[in-house]
Amino acid sequence: MRATVIYGAGDVRVETVPDPKLVEPTDAVLRVVRSCICGSDLWPYADMAPSEHGRRIGHEFLGIVEEAGAGVTSVKKGDLVIAPFVYSDNTCQFCREGLQTSCVHGGFWGAKGVDGGQGEAVRVPQADGTLVKVPHTDDDALLASLLTLSDVFPTGHHAATKARVSPGQNVTVIGDGAVGLSAVLAAKRLGAERIVLMGRHQARTDLGREFGATDVVAERGEEGIEKLRELTNGEGTHAVLECVGTKPAFEMAVGVVRAGGAVSRVGVPQYEEGPIGPALFRRNITVTGGVAPARHYIPELLPDVLEGKYQPGKVFDRTIDVEGVPGGYRAMADREALKVLIKP
Repeated sequence: MRATVIYGAGDVRVETVPDPKLVEPTDAVLRVVRSCICGSDLWPYADMAPSEHGRRIGHEFLGIVEEAGAGVTSVKKGDLVIAPFVYSDNTCQFCREGLQTSCVHGGFWGAKGVDGGQGEAVRVPQADGTLVKVPHTDDDALLASLLTLSDVFPTGHHAATKARVSPGQNVTVIGDGAVGLSAVLAAKRLGAERIVLMGRHQARTDLGREFGATDVVAERGEEGIEKLRELTNGEGTHAVLECVGTKPAFEMAVGVVRAGGAVSRVGVPQYEEGPIGPALFRRNITVTGGVAPARHYIPELLPDVLEGKYQPGKVFDRTIDVEGVPGGYRAMADREALKVLIKP
């Protein structure tokens, strides 16, 4: 089969690799029908050290079950399923607490002999705990929205949930990438009254307004902090959803959060130290967030997506086939595309 392999910064290739096969009775093999490139994939694309053999990549996909192991009972051949961005047994103590990202039998796609999602097929470990069956559909828009449930929509929802977003609150979302826009949608869904989106790409912030943003602040750094505080009578907002992962984004989040509020980080941090000293302590600021347990959130978010109440799939603005993946990475890295969907 054909699949994506990354060899280093800027070096993404599509190669012929062995077809996946069942290894454990708890495995399933999927034929991928939709996958995509994630903003977090751009970090290794920007700075991964060169590798002789490369590694598989991709962690967001929908598939049709082609084969299920003897121990798999929840899905069968022919089912359409969502694969969250980590696999898990969904039964260990962490999974039962809604933290499938810490599953004792779980892991990440593209590591330890497990296929990456940006290819034609994938072996899924812990299939019963990982996969979520959904109704078959040929609707491209619905398939795109279902695909967001593998990662980006639950990640935005995680940001909002950890920040305790509730009806009537004011919320800031930092970052106009796909996660930031999903966080806008999630905050709106949870009843936020005012949602300020901090981003400066108009096509993206326009979609953010469609998703529920009431204000857009294009300025960054101290200028952006000052502008947002002007909008909120100097107070800042109850919740700040930091969806970028850089230190300046975190510093900006600390600058715009209201006393007693929460900063929720879901952008993968690209720094080791940040402003978490006396200033936050005195203002009773909560710093939270982390890796989103998508498998935990899918049952909650799925009905609204199936009913068309929310259409998070609008974050995809370019569609390619598997052979076009290297170009898809370039387009996202060059900010020519918001989020690239792969349709084998």
